[in-house]
Amino acid sequence: MTDDRPDPDRFIPAVLLDSPVSYLGYLYGCALGRVWGGLWSTGRVERRGGLVIFRGMPSWTFARGGVCVGDCFLTGAGTIDDRLLRHEAVHKRQWRRYGLLLPVLYLLAGRDPLRNRFEIEAGLEDGRYLPRRSGRVSARS
Repeated sequence: MTDDRPDPDRFIPAVLLDSPVSYLGYLYGCALGRVWGGLWSTGRVERRGGLVIFRGMPSWTFARGGVCVGDCFLTGAGTIDDRLLRHEAVHKRQWRRYGLLLPVLYLLAGRDPLRNRFEIEAGLEDGRYLPRRSGRVSARS
């Protein structure tokens, strides 16, 4: 089955997507995430699923339940399970694809996660925006 929706990236020059330019932006995001996490994390810092997880962040240092910046997941004291890590790993790949365009594109996509294309792509259930459907296999699996 094909998706008839227009490509939301069609107006972005190809040189800015999955390119050396976006990779530099991703690396900058990784550095920024490490600095911010290093400054404010009061919990355990660990590497899981390709992410550097900074726990124990004060709630004012991140949005919602946590935020992915580059390859860093900045969060409070909540539980981090494999489903949430899968969601955040998609955000990491989005950082790699878009580089420093991602924060701008994310803001333009809106704060409502149910309409934000980046949250939808990462999986609303995995990101805990929707309750998990019992007994169903995710279409993204």
